[in-house]
Amino acid sequence: MVFPLGDDDSKLRITPYVTFLLVAANVLVFVLELAQGDIERFFRTWAVIPVEYGRATDLAPTHAGPFWITTLTSMFMHGGWLHLGGNMLFLWIFGDNVEGAMGHAKFLLFYLVCGVLAAGAQIVLDLSSEIPSLGASGAISGVLGAYLVLFPKQRVRVLIGRAITHMPAFIVIGLWIVLQFVNGVGQLARTEQTGGVAYAAHVGGFVAGLVLVWVFRGRRPGPA
Repeated sequence: MVFPLGDDDSKLRITPYVTFLLVAANVLVFVLELAQGDIERFFRTWAVIPVEYGRATDLAPTHAGPFWITTLTSMFMHGGWLHLGGNMLFLWIFGDNVEGAMGHAKFLLFYLVCGVLAAGAQIVLDLSSEIPSLGASGAISGVLGAYLVLFPKQRVRVLIGRAITHMPAFIVIGLWIVLQFVNGVGQLARTEQTGGVAYAAHVGGFVAGLVLVWVFRGRRPGPA
């Protein structure tokens, strides 16, 4: 298994404030989750539940706001420490370079739009599903799609077994893509989500990132 540890930030020309703030927001929401007396109720209130979109209404337990607000709230929620840690590691490694290429405001908008479109992909997969879908994975998948376009040859430090080495970004992200598509096909073959992981959101977010990067990128995408 290839596990990314970091990339080359030596040519980064901005301080990635938005990446820092997104990581902080995700951690703070997770702390809020831990403080809940009924975490399942919290998830069912603020996570994406496809059947609510199929019926165009917020089902109990309800929240204050339109039913579709969960496409935003869900991307800051996580199901556990490993879920949070893995997502924040990928955001920390790949987000700063993409933010540097787009600028702060554009990167924030790009991240949120990718997250919403990723949630939409999961919803479309099964409008009758009552399984909560949550996590920053869809938005971060969009970041990976943008990184692949902007910095395909960037060297990424990875852990393979017990050895640490460097690989081009297109190989690291390419291996990740293969894993998502294989697991996504497996998910389609089941009536419930594979292991509770919303692979359709991963794929949807990644495709959104590949397309939207051409709209949000700056004139100078940075080092390749």
